[in-house]
Amino acid sequence: MTKFKIKKGDTIKVIAGDDKGKIGKVLAVLPKTSQVIVEGCKIAKKTVKPTENEPKGGFINKEMPMSISNVKKAEEK
Repeated sequence: MTKFKIKKGDTIKVIAGDDKGKIGKVLAVLPKTSQVIVEGCKIAKKTVKPTENEPKGGFINKEMPMSISNVKKAEEK
Protein backbone atom coordinates (compact mmCIF):
# COMPACT_ATOMS: atom_id res chain seq x y z
CA MET A 1 0.00 0.00 0.00
CA THR A 2 1.42 3.35 -1.04
CA LYS A 3 0.88 6.60 0.81
CA PHE A 4 -0.24 9.49 -1.37
CA LYS A 5 0.28 13.20 -0.81
CA ILE A 6 -3.14 13.91 -2.34
CA LYS A 7 -6.08 13.57 0.05
CA LYS A 8 -9.86 13.89 -0.26
CA GLY A 9 -10.85 17.58 -0.39
CA ASP A 10 -7.52 18.81 -1.84
CA THR A 11 -7.53 21.17 -4.81
CA ILE A 12 -5.59 19.64 -7.69
CA LYS A 13 -4.60 20.44 -11.26
CA VAL A 14 -4.80 17.84 -14.05
CA ILE A 15 -1.41 17.61 -15.81
CA ALA A 16 -2.18 14.92 -18.43
CA GLY A 17 -5.08 13.54 -20.43
CA ASP A 18 -8.19 15.05 -22.03
CA ASP A 19 -8.86 17.36 -19.06
CA LYS A 20 -5.29 18.75 -18.95
CA GLY A 21 -5.18 22.17 -17.27
CA LYS A 22 -8.46 21.81 -15.34
CA ILE A 23 -8.51 22.52 -11.61
CA GLY A 24 -10.89 20.64 -9.32
CA LYS A 25 -11.51 19.20 -5.89
CA VAL A 26 -10.71 15.56 -5.04
CA LEU A 27 -13.94 13.69 -4.26
CA ALA A 28 -12.30 10.32 -3.48
CA VAL A 29 -8.91 8.59 -3.44
CA LEU A 30 -8.76 4.91 -4.46
CA PRO A 31 -5.42 3.64 -3.05
CA LYS A 32 -5.73 0.02 -4.27
CA THR A 33 -5.85 1.12 -7.92
CA SER A 34 -3.81 4.36 -7.50
CA GLN A 35 -6.67 6.49 -8.80
CA VAL A 36 -8.55 9.63 -7.80
CA ILE A 37 -11.99 10.99 -8.63
CA VAL A 38 -11.91 14.72 -9.39
CA GLU A 39 -14.94 17.01 -9.45
CA GLY A 40 -15.74 18.09 -13.02
CA CYS A 41 -13.06 15.96 -14.72
CA LYS A 42 -13.31 12.80 -16.82
CA ILE A 43 -17.10 12.95 -17.12
CA ALA A 44 -18.87 9.89 -18.58
CA LYS A 45 -22.51 9.53 -19.55
CA LYS A 46 -24.01 6.54 -17.71
CA THR A 47 -27.43 4.96 -18.24
CA VAL A 48 -29.75 4.60 -15.26
CA LYS A 49 -32.59 2.09 -15.08
CA PRO A 50 -35.94 3.33 -13.77
CA THR A 51 -36.19 2.99 -9.98
CA GLU A 52 -38.29 4.55 -7.23
CA ASN A 53 -35.78 7.39 -6.90
CA GLU A 54 -35.43 7.86 -10.70
CA PRO A 55 -38.84 6.88 -12.12
CA LYS A 56 -37.91 7.90 -15.68
CA GLY A 57 -34.39 6.46 -15.73
CA GLY A 58 -32.24 7.88 -18.53
CA PHE A 59 -28.70 9.24 -18.53
CA ILE A 60 -26.57 10.84 -15.81
CA ASN A 61 -23.15 12.47 -16.02
CA LYS A 62 -20.69 10.84 -13.62
CA GLU A 63 -17.06 11.53 -12.71
CA MET A 64 -14.85 8.52 -13.44
CA PRO A 65 -11.54 7.62 -11.74
CA MET A 66 -8.27 8.84 -13.26
CA SER A 67 -4.69 7.85 -12.47
CA ILE A 68 -3.12 9.70 -9.57
CA SER A 69 -0.02 10.25 -11.74
CA ASN A 70 -2.07 12.57 -13.99
CA VAL A 71 -2.72 15.11 -11.22
CA LYS A 72 -0.72 17.36 -8.91
CA LYS A 73 -1.61 19.65 -6.03
CA ALA A 74 -2.59 23.12 -7.20
CA GLU A 75 -0.49 26.01 -5.94
CA GLU A 76 -2.44 27.97 -3.35
CA LYS A 77 -2.28 31.76 -3.49
